[in-house]
Amino acid sequence: MTDDDRIVGVGPHPEPWPDDPRFDPELLGGGDTRNVIDAYRYWTREAIIADLDTKRHAFHVVIENWQHDFNIGTIVRNANAFGAHTVHIVGKRRWNRRGAMVTDRYQHIEHHPTIDDLLEHARRVDLPLIGIDINEVSTPIESATIPQRCALVFGQEGPGISPAMVAACDAVYEITQYGSTRSINVGVASGIAMYTWVLQHDT
Repeated sequence: MTDDDRIVGVGPHPEPWPDDPRFDPELLGGGDTRNVIDAYRYWTREAIIADLDTKRHAFHVVIENWQHDFNIGTIVRNANAFGAHTVHIVGKRRWNRRGAMVTDRYQHIEHHPTIDDLLEHARRVDLPLIGIDINEVSTPIESATIPQRCALVFGQEGPGISPAMVAACDAVYEITQYGSTRSINVGVASGIAMYTWVLQHDT
């Protein structure tokens, strides 16, 4: 069996259908092949978002978008998987959504044209910025205590977080590596950083 042959999701719901406003009659009748966990099968998008809003964590995610990095979609997907409160895109409004695997439909996403716009928002809601990058000011994330309420900041693949964003961060943490490569993919790094937050605050 190839990946294309796999049956994804569920078919039409057996009748009688559940009498619950969270369920989508179109999905009940036609089946649900969306990329959602089984508990959300046949639910409307609005109902899923409302339920997630009761469970989201206190951390936010910030992504610099100056080069239309393909990894942005992966970071958004990770943010959804680890229950991030909100994703903030800084820079260009358009970003490559392919890697998000449609999870952006269920994730709160805000746009900030510039770093100054992000900083104004962060100050207004008292949200510390925690950079995730390897540079001259970073310290190991595994020995750090990440604030419970914060925004984890990720830069572009290659250049990393911009100097202006580094200056705006309250702290910068790096992920210790043990091989020959200098850095890991930013999409991978985002997952590690978010899971580190979860280990510290939701276990």
